Amino acid sequence: MDLRKLKTLIELVENSGIAELEIEEGEERVRITRAVGSGAQQMLMAAPVSVPVQPGIAASAAPAGPATATTPAPPPEPEGHVVKSPMVGTFYRATSPGGKPFVEVGDAVEVGDPLCIIEAMKLMNEIECDQAGVVKEILADNGQPVEFGQPLVLIG
Repeated sequence: MDLRKLKTLIELVENSGIAELEIEEGEERVRITRAVGSGAQQMLMAAPVSVPVQPGIAASAAPAGPATATTPAPPPEPEGHVVKSPMVGTFYRATSPGGKPFVEVGDAVEVGDPLCIIEAMKLMNEIECDQAGVVKEILADNGQPVEFGQPLVLIG
């Protein structure tokens, strides 16, 4: 992987607001992660590549196999149906700032009812309910970034 492509990928992560990007080309694998608060990036490469690295970015060769570091156990899944984010973007509970939220805790919802909006690349994507029930909890904060697969709403 050449230096120009790596710089482009780093700029993409910096400018887009995504937390992590991983790309694999043949035997080479690059993973760029951004720390939420510090703005520092870390690059991991599976195949050794002699590439000068910019200051403030750490690069290291890493095997493509499973990680050996111990990670804390994930928190238990809440009881009920969890509606997860289908994309990376910004979570909004209403169509406009100060507008009435689509749903509140305790609201009954049907399949197809709008639950929230996720803004991705300046497009507003309405997230619909995929199971009827009652909203037990709203798991994301209004105006905050969400990741792919992140729980948004708990329906019981």
